[in-house]
Amino acid sequence: MSNTPFVIEPHFRLHEWVAEEKGYFRDEGLDYVFRETVKSSDGQVHDAKGKTSGAYQKFEEGKRSDVNCACHWTVNVAAANGHGKLWADIYSVAPAGIFVPADSPIQRPEDLAGVPISVGYQSGSHYSTIQALEQFIPRERIELSYAEGMLFKRLDNLLEGRSQASTLFSGPYYLAEQLGFRKILDSTFMIASMVTGDPDPEDLKKFYRALKRAQRDIDLRPDRYTHYFRKEFPERYQSVMDPRRWGPGERIVFEPYTAEVFEESRNWIAGHGIFEQGKMGTDSYGDAVIRVA
Repeated sequence: MSNTPFVIEPHFRLHEWVAEEKGYFRDEGLDYVFRETVKSSDGQVHDAKGKTSGAYQKFEEGKRSDVNCACHWTVNVAAANGHGKLWADIYSVAPAGIFVPADSPIQRPEDLAGVPISVGYQSGSHYSTIQALEQFIPRERIELSYAEGMLFKRLDNLLEGRSQASTLFSGPYYLAEQLGFRKILDSTFMIASMVTGDPDPEDLKKFYRALKRAQRDIDLRPDRYTHYFRKEFPERYQSVMDPRRWGPGERIVFEPYTAEVFEESRNWIAGHGIFEQGKMGTDSYGDAVIRVA
């Protein structure tokens, strides 16, 4: 068990910022380091290294903070492959959608058949786009493009007219909406947390108790806290974004990520061939998750 300070790195949501502002981590007696990495790196912390690099490959690279978040599909498989433990006491839900330019001829989900949709490889946008579109389009007509890499590159290409369609979530979702891009289809998805290294279970409890207090504050007065989205965007977006017009983004649900959800998600991933055969890791929920509630 580590005796070093608990490392907190916000990930496209308001909760950590609110808990830091209100002193909730300190109230819990958490010995921690708060690390901002998005704005200070001009978004490069989330850049992919190639077309087939995304959230899963970030977990393969190793620990960045004591708790890292990504879509539940990727965290599920990464934990099953021993890249950490899925924290199964909570999950969260992020608003997401497939966006097109205002003047696009695409009007309905069916119009996206054969249209390249920018997503992040083995990231939330990858899975959620398929899941949302399968209601409207045969699987073989869903065309995904990984060339744009991770979130800010996808956002840049959409805003600058180089992408016909892009799946965005949380802050970038709100910015595209604010700037007049049209949402063709909602693709909201679950996010899970990955515990890496060997943090003290008591520190994990303190961390999540602080986030639970922050969630209540955000629910009550989101207008007081959406300004923190500015901390999650590179400088090049600051002059055009107006977070006063945005929603609160990701919402943490303090309910378990159950064995049934774990199994159903793995079956869906395997059925869609998103990972090569034999690369899904253990099917044992108990081996892949940690629960200390």
